Amino acid sequence: MNKNITGTNLLKIGYSEGKVLGLALNIIAEHFKETNETEILALLKRVNDYPESFLDDPIMNILATTIIEEATAKTSDMIELKAEVKDYSIFGEKYIEEGARNQMDIAMKLPVTVAGALMPDAHQGYGLPIGGVLATNNSIIPYGVGVDIGCRMALSIFDIPEKHYFGKDDKYKRELIAFTKFGAGREFKALERADHEVMENEAFNSTALLKNLHGKAWAQLGTSGGGNHFVEWGIIEFAERDEALNIDKGRYVALLTHSGSRGLGATIAGHYTKLAKELCKLPKEAANLAYLDLNSAEGQEYWIAMNLAGDYASACHEVIHKRLTRAIGAKVLAKVENHHNFAWKETLNGEEVIVHRKGATPAAKGVMGIIPGSMTAPGFLVRGKGENSSINSASHGAGRLMSRSKAIQSISKADMKAILKDHGVTLIGAGLDEAPMAYKNIHQVMDAQTELVDVVAKFEPKMVRMADDGSRED
Repeated sequence: MNKNITGTNLLKIGYSEGKVLGLALNIIAEHFKETNETEILALLKRVNDYPESFLDDPIMNILATTIIEEATAKTSDMIELKAEVKDYSIFGEKYIEEGARNQMDIAMKLPVTVAGALMPDAHQGYGLPIGGVLATNNSIIPYGVGVDIGCRMALSIFDIPEKHYFGKDDKYKRELIAFTKFGAGREFKALERADHEVMENEAFNSTALLKNLHGKAWAQLGTSGGGNHFVEWGIIEFAERDEALNIDKGRYVALLTHSGSRGLGATIAGHYTKLAKELCKLPKEAANLAYLDLNSAEGQEYWIAMNLAGDYASACHEVIHKRLTRAIGAKVLAKVENHHNFAWKETLNGEEVIVHRKGATPAAKGVMGIIPGSMTAPGFLVRGKGENSSINSASHGAGRLMSRSKAIQSISKADMKAILKDHGVTLIGAGLDEAPMAYKNIHQVMDAQTELVDVVAKFEPKMVRMADDGSRED
């Protein structure tokens, strides 16, 4: 045998441990005892890289055949995408970047895909684009839900007329700072922690993962994280009386919050995305769309964990709203809440499907939602129309116009300060990546979805608090 060539040499040129490696070493020993080391390694590399070219080679044919058979075995579990992109609806197409379209095209080729839609605030994300809606057949995609599971908007409308807000900036600012906490990993100390029934949810005992997250979840209950999460005071205007909410025409003080399930949701997302990728092997371009069968133990575990994270996110908003409502001594006239980054069991065209809304608002007929603009642009209280082609969905905001890095590079602090002043908005925290100019025009986005929602009222931000440490959890 050519004693200078060992298994280590073959591993370096692309061979793997196992039967193929042993065959290659045997061939060297039997046929290439005196052959130059460089030449034989080059030959064996060609066999490994292009085995089909050596199937008729009298010496290498067994090795080539074995390489092909093992490669076939390794890829036999690979799930193939459909050849054609299934048709899907696009709203506000001219405002949507190519990257988001490309991601949605791939999602529409999954074998479990039933239907899809792209909202006018859509932009590129991981797996399913943000603003993407995907209906699947009994399958759940962790990255189709997103990292911040159950992220949501919550709006409290108070019995305080607009005129009683102005001139009391110090009071509203003091309470906003006192009862909110922002930033990645931020927690409340033991004596500051809120009590909420969600912490007694039996789902925390359903798996070791959730059980281990209970303490962290309790410490973060009522916190808001980083990125585009916010708590803000503003004025909401009803141009006419709304019978369903029992609110008269007028302008009222309101509280609007945006945040999700914090470390609990992020850990769940990371764990089950990794698991899905191990169990559901998709081509490289679709790897982040790996899914779990809801009939499997893993799929059921994720479903339980996702719903727990959604309940927890709602509880976080409830804690914030209750604390601030007490602090200003107000009465709540109405509260509206809706979530995105979630999956629901719904009926679509007579068929039960799993609807993933990653950065999209539920908008079934009569369902209330809140669609924010930016820290200086208005948000809108809406009522869904139940449009089938959008899978009963609407946008979850204006959507980003610039990436975070581009916003930081192109927007100055002076620019941001000027636009805040022009709109009479007080900002606490936030970086240039959340500047109003980094977002799409909310009015264009709303115009692109008039068939999806009716506008009930308009919300104008007046005092906004966000994370000021550059952290992000969205």
